Amino acid sequence: MFKLDLKRISTFVALTLFATTSISAQPQEIKLQTPPLDKRAVDGAIKYHIKDDVYADTYKINPDAYEIKQFNFGREATKNEIKARDIDVRYDWQGLPDGKGSVEQGDELYAKHCEMCHGEMGSGGKGYPLLVGGQGTLKNQMLKPGDEPPIKTIGSYWPYASTLWWYVKTGMPFPHPMSLTNDEVYAIVAYLLSLNEITIDGEELDDEYVLTKEKLMKVVMPNVNGFYPDVNGPDGPLVMKKFLSDSSNYATPNVRCMKNCPTAKVVRISQPLDDGIRPPLSTKRDLPKKEEGSAQNSKYAKLFEEKCSACHMNKAIAPVPGDKEEWASRIKQGIETLYEHAIKGFKGMPPKGGAMDLSDEDIKGIVDFMVEQSK
Repeated sequence: MFKLDLKRISTFVALTLFATTSISAQPQEIKLQTPPLDKRAVDGAIKYHIKDDVYADTYKINPDAYEIKQFNFGREATKNEIKARDIDVRYDWQGLPDGKGSVEQGDELYAKHCEMCHGEMGSGGKGYPLLVGGQGTLKNQMLKPGDEPPIKTIGSYWPYASTLWWYVKTGMPFPHPMSLTNDEVYAIVAYLLSLNEITIDGEELDDEYVLTKEKLMKVVMPNVNGFYPDVNGPDGPLVMKKFLSDSSNYATPNVRCMKNCPTAKVVRISQPLDDGIRPPLSTKRDLPKKEEGSAQNSKYAKLFEEKCSACHMNKAIAPVPGDKEEWASRIKQGIETLYEHAIKGFKGMPPKGGAMDLSDEDIKGIVDFMVEQSK
């Protein structure tokens, strides 16, 4: 009897273990809790948060692996510090200061501060954008040779005159931004609006026209309605999240075709690939070798290209390495003087050319490179 009961018990335990193993072996369906729209990143991406050591309300994590202990966020900014940095001008004119300036004054200021990069009358320069024209080109498609591309300028693309004022004030002139007075900025903006044939209350901006805060606030830019979605107002971030969360607004929907799919058109090469187009495999195409110790291949040549060339490759802004005539008088001042000017700043050039991450030794090496190229 005991043996029979023991056999029954063993059979029951075995069946129980088998059933338990079978159940646990089945894959569990895990569903991540998709956060609501207002909790997503501004680009629409879903961001899963960690709460109570659980990621996305699903996965347990090791808190020691992600926590940053004793992280110092610094102190709160004072009211004066916030006020000093709160200089932006919004699309709705909030933050725009008082001031005035004429088109004629703007013409003179543009010639002095802007023309060397942006060209005469905003016609554009090497590496610097065109400021005038382009109206009606934003929808252009470059489908065949000779087609004109879309041209983004103040008149064709910029949506608000308020942010134009702010950009000129805080970002220009390129070598020394924040150096223009409010009146000078009004004058330059008046000149740029005049070049783009922008009217105010139907009035053209001739040379004598004086632009004031009140008049600037009446400007309606041609492309003011050319942007979507409309993100102005307090719900702007939420509108942008909603827009970017739906890929059909800006890309092909992420759905794979499973039946009745279109057949891709085979692209045929219309010209024969003779030896004139396809060279034999033995043709050598190596790039010219650079001497290891050459100045052009040195560390400081690369630093010059990365940190200094924006100004020092434009003769209108700063002396260009290799221009012996321009550098002759500077080299006569002595290398120590050139070091001091480069490190501490000189006239329109900020200290270290604005590249404050470079050491003094790096700056001296760059100066040596420029001088060597200019002897």
